Amino acid sequence: MRNAFTREEMRELDRKAIEDYLIPGIILMENAGRNVAGEAVKMLKCSHSPQTENSHCTQKVAVLCGKGNNGGDGYVAARHLHNQGIPVTVFVVANISDILKEGDASVNLQILLKMKIPVQELSDIVMIKNLAKELYGYDVIIDALFGTGLSGEVREPFKTLINTTNDLRIPIISADIPSGLDANTGEVLGSAVRATKTVTFAVSKKGFYLNEGPSHTGEIIITDISIPKELVS
Repeated sequence: MRNAFTREEMRELDRKAIEDYLIPGIILMENAGRNVAGEAVKMLKCSHSPQTENSHCTQKVAVLCGKGNNGGDGYVAARHLHNQGIPVTVFVVANISDILKEGDASVNLQILLKMKIPVQELSDIVMIKNLAKELYGYDVIIDALFGTGLSGEVREPFKTLINTTNDLRIPIISADIPSGLDANTGEVLGSAVRATKTVTFAVSKKGFYLNEGPSHTGEIIITDISIPKELVS
């Protein structure tokens, strides 16, 4: 756990990468989402040739997105999966109009909409409950609901969505951290995703190894998103 960071340390790491090294946040988001997509491809059993007319995959991926930058990672992942011929649907637990107002996540959501990749808005708990039947048709779920910044209790409709997703027993890839897990303490904040694989960015997180963390992270994959190694060390 020596090289694992807290949420505060990660926030400072991101800040220095963006402000001191002049790396735009949208580049970090692009790398993060692309790497998540790559791990999803490894979990699928598809016959396809990326970015060719012969691209084909009968397996499907669902991407669950919140309204913040973690959701933005999910939008990027969806785009890369789509470009590799993998059917993907994005489910956004927020008002799409609010996300589109500004920010890096907004840019990536706009790209999905222009590409006509299916994006469904989930605005209430009734829609969340109905989603369970639809998700049974998917082979991998990408969890991009909450990032490492979450510190308060998970509220509805996210709590129901997380519990429903866990009950499906479909392989789940969490982007950076299983949603609902405290990055510092490893405590479950009311409800947390039980990931099959956690694709975490730049460095591991302390909460992965404490309390309930090990039972929620699954396989931990630390992936490079272009944060300078000098900052990490």
